[in-house]
Amino acid sequence: MQQQEHGITTGTTDVTYNLISVAYHALQGAENYSIYAMDAEQNGDDETAQFFRALVDEERRRADRAKDLLLSKLQAQK
Repeated sequence: MQQQEHGITTGTTDVTYNLISVAYHALQGAENYSIYAMDAEQNGDDETAQFFRALVDEERRRADRAKDLLLSKLQAQK
């Protein structure tokens, strides 16, 4: 039921909505992990800082993939 509600309430397809949501949340996560990495660095914990920086990279790649898929889907709708 929830999948059908997105199109009704937002006027956009579920796939479009979901890809936008993935990109947004991935970038939000990257921003948070970047802050966590700085916190770890300030505490002299390089291992944990490196872990969080790796997460930032993963989230950015995830957001880029979602944006690429979104572009492809939107172009196909024309």
